[in-house]
Amino acid sequence: MAENERELAESTTVVVIGAGPAGMTVANLLRRSGVDCVVLERRSREYVAQRQRAGIVETQAVRMFDSWGLADRVLGGVPYDGILEFRVDGERHFVSDGDGSDGPAAQLCPQQVLVQKLTAHYLADGGDLRFEAADVSLHDLTGERPTVRYRAPDGTLHALTCAFVAGCDGDHGISRATVPAGALTAHAFDHGIGWLTVLADAPPPAHPLLAVSPQGFAAHFPRGPRSSRYYLQCPPDDHPDAWSDTRVWDALRTRLGDPALPSGPITDREIFRLRSLVHDPMRYGRLFLVGDAAHIVSPMGGKGMNLALYDADVLAHAVRDFVHDHDDTGLRAYSRRCLRRVWNDQEFSHWLTRTVHDAGDDTDAGPFLRHLARARLDRLFTSQAAAGAFAELMTGLDPEANSVGS
Repeated sequence: MAENERELAESTTVVVIGAGPAGMTVANLLRRSGVDCVVLERRSREYVAQRQRAGIVETQAVRMFDSWGLADRVLGGVPYDGILEFRVDGERHFVSDGDGSDGPAAQLCPQQVLVQKLTAHYLADGGDLRFEAADVSLHDLTGERPTVRYRAPDGTLHALTCAFVAGCDGDHGISRATVPAGALTAHAFDHGIGWLTVLADAPPPAHPLLAVSPQGFAAHFPRGPRSSRYYLQCPPDDHPDAWSDTRVWDALRTRLGDPALPSGPITDREIFRLRSLVHDPMRYGRLFLVGDAAHIVSPMGGKGMNLALYDADVLAHAVRDFVHDHDDTGLRAYSRRCLRRVWNDQEFSHWLTRTVHDAGDDTDAGPFLRHLARARLDRLFTSQAAAGAFAELMTGLDPEANSVGS
């Protein structure tokens, strides 16, 4: 801050950093709880609304929104029938995600659609959301009244004092970066696998599809009525420019075992490494880390966004109990409770990642691990007990998760 530059002082209960699915879920749930909050987002509303990521809101998350009376307002996705297709060397196998319980089921709801609806509802409900907040900084996080400073688009400096800060600004955000070195333990794992991810205006599959072949892993997921997301296993240091449109479609038709797979204009492509990361604890003083700010999970199983929604639910209940009942039990248990779910989903994602990659191209895994992975797939396709355990993990349901908010 320049000398003699004035600062506008404000106060709220919770400052939410980041307006993605984690931040906007926290904000909406706090509003439903009667807890005031301010959301700060460094990007523009247009940018945030177009970020394309995950596409399935799992059963537990749908039921969470339903328990808050928000499902009809913020989801509105296409109901997901719970059928997942595995294609092994062109042979089709169908596995159900459904656990047989009553209640709302998972939905196909791309991240950008969920964020748009969460944002619209929050603003319509009178929420305070500030885009293009620059130079965000966090102060006095271990005190009773932390301060969050930022510069508004018009250049005005603001200082927001609060009771809590929800760090929902992702893996590279300011929230976790503010935590002093050594206060958190980072558990990181590099899977040594790259994916070329392709977004195309092409017909979506009837069911989410995972394909195993000697040429490598591939996947095909719906992203809308006329849009698809594809994944192709590749070296982690590969470059998108090495994948021409022709090469992409040829590889997909080969690995998906579908020579007639229709193509379409490719609107986006990028390569990323499959990695996992967990920070423990997910709290520092009055700062609570939510979603990717606390943990990254391999995309297998679609757990990343759903873990963020679970964190948001746990935090909202904890803050509500503290504000209204002076009960800090939930705040003290926040990290432990979330990390139990995080590690459970990390294990499932790791299992599925190794299985579908080791079962295909055995250049790195070798024939022994390839046969083990094929045996796991065979058990999934033939054992009712194995299919049931898989469905439970895919839906995100477990006894403690179901007790949230009870």
